[in-house]
Amino acid sequence: MTALLYGLRAHIALLMKLATYKDGSRDGQLIVVSRDLRLAHYATGIASRLQQVLDDWGFLAPQLQDLYHLLNTGRAAHAFAFDPMQCMAPLPRAFQWAQGQAYLSHLALTQPQAEASRTEPMLRQGAGDSFAGACDEVVVPSAAMGMDFVAGWAAITGDVPMGSSAEQAQHSVRLLMLSHTIALRNLPDPASHVQSYPATAFSPVAVTVDELGDAWKAGRLHLPLHTSCNGRKVGLCEAGEGMDFSMGQLIAHLCKTRSLAAGCVVGSGAVSNAGTPTGRGKDKRMEWPRGCHSMAEKRAMEVLQNDAPSTPYLQFGDSVRSEMKGKDGQSIFGALDQTMVSPQGEGSAQ
Repeated sequence: MTALLYGLRAHIALLMKLATYKDGSRDGQLIVVSRDLRLAHYATGIASRLQQVLDDWGFLAPQLQDLYHLLNTGRAAHAFAFDPMQCMAPLPRAFQWAQGQAYLSHLALTQPQAEASRTEPMLRQGAGDSFAGACDEVVVPSAAMGMDFVAGWAAITGDVPMGSSAEQAQHSVRLLMLSHTIALRNLPDPASHVQSYPATAFSPVAVTVDELGDAWKAGRLHLPLHTSCNGRKVGLCEAGEGMDFSMGQLIAHLCKTRSLAAGCVVGSGAVSNAGTPTGRGKDKRMEWPRGCHSMAEKRAMEVLQNDAPSTPYLQFGDSVRSEMKGKDGQSIFGALDQTMVSPQGEGSAQ
């Protein structure tokens, strides 16, 4: 009877925030996090790992929502202070990880030939066997490889049948989170990108779409993404504005010839807003007042404005922080805050 009741509730709005704590295992320990990201509670009595919940969403997710409600109302016994430093990626490893290119303004700057004839999204298949936590250091063999970041957001899906429409695919979205993809721009790896994109990290917390309210519309996340490098703002772009392909379209494109199992992760690519024309005649130029969410895009802007890039790629010791806040000013997913380090520990704060 209990299973039947929870199954019926699967179609009701689900509000919760989930994270995975480090416990020495590959998949970590699932926790429920309060709306204000102050408190957490182990979900052990319901599920120990997020993949278990994705595999049995209709039954387990409502139980986690009940715990989330108790946590937010101060009635959850054994709650403890939430620490993002202890977080793995919300889903530490996934069956599939695909990075999209949903913002054509980014492509227009960094790959203008690819953008010119774009009628459907581009997707790059990545490695999902070991995602990084939001505060984990990023180890790269050499700074000469052209270390860069791609700040965006991503969806974790339920099962998606082959040939699903964009609308059907959008209904498969279970959780959303922020993402940092590390890109090595100086590697000659244009075709496969196997070596050029070695690591991906996700925000401390993953959030259900219902928790976002009207910020989640038409498969787009309508909130600004804040990104800084070494404490200086580099981007404050609206994630919903200028997103040419919705998350539903990205997922539908991915499952044109295959079915997706629950636990696939699909990324938006770098959040980007188009430039604004200023001036007249020979003084006319484009400006990007909202900045950018990758160094490659910033360097491309500089080439258009000054005929040459002036911003270097990242060096060991450089840190990148990305965060998204709601209309109340509170962080929604927690912050990604990562430092680039060498295998020998160069750049590490420790």
